[in-house]
Amino acid sequence: SKMRAVVQRVSSASVTVDGQLISKIGKGVLVLLGITKGDNNNDSEYMVRKILNTRLWPNAEGKAWTSSVSSNKLEVLLVSQFTLYAELKGNKPDFHSAMKPDEAKVIYEDVLSKLQKAHHPDLVKGGVFGAMMDVSLSNDGPVTIQLESKKENKSEKNEDVQK
Repeated sequence: SKMRAVVQRVSSASVTVDGQLISKIGKGVLVLLGITKGDNNNDSEYMVRKILNTRLWPNAEGKAWTSSVSSNKLEVLLVSQFTLYAELKGNKPDFHSAMKPDEAKVIYEDVLSKLQKAHHPDLVKGGVFGAMMDVSLSNDGPVTIQLESKKENKSEKNEDVQK
C-alpha cells in the first residue's frame, strides 16, 4: 500500500482546534495526508517532491498547468487524514489499513519538516496530529488532485528531472 494525499489548490485555508486558530495560509495548497502501514522515507520524499512541484497554476502568460507551489513560492497547509484509508464494511468505514497513530505521527512530522526544509519554513504549516480539527478552505477552481506514492523506480527519477 501507498501513502495518499488529497491536494487542493486554495486561495486560503486554516485549521482551528477548540476554537483556537492553529494555522492559516493564503494562496497555495491544503494537503490531506494519509499514512498507511509500511510507509517509509521513500514515500515521504516522493510526496514532498510532488506537493511542491505539481503544476497546478497557470504561468504569468496564463498558460494553464505550468507553475507550482515551489516556482510560485506559495504556501502549504499539511493536515493528517487517516480517513483516506476508509474501507466500507456495509455502510461503516473501517480504517485498519491506516498506520497506527503513534507511528503515523512520526512520519507526518517528518513530511512536515521535509516540506519546510525543501521549500521554506515560514511557508509550510501543519495541523495538530490526532486532534479534532475544523479545517476550512476556499478551493480555488476548484482544483483537487489525489496523489499516491509509488515505490521508487527509474522512470520516476527521470520524470522529476524534467520539471
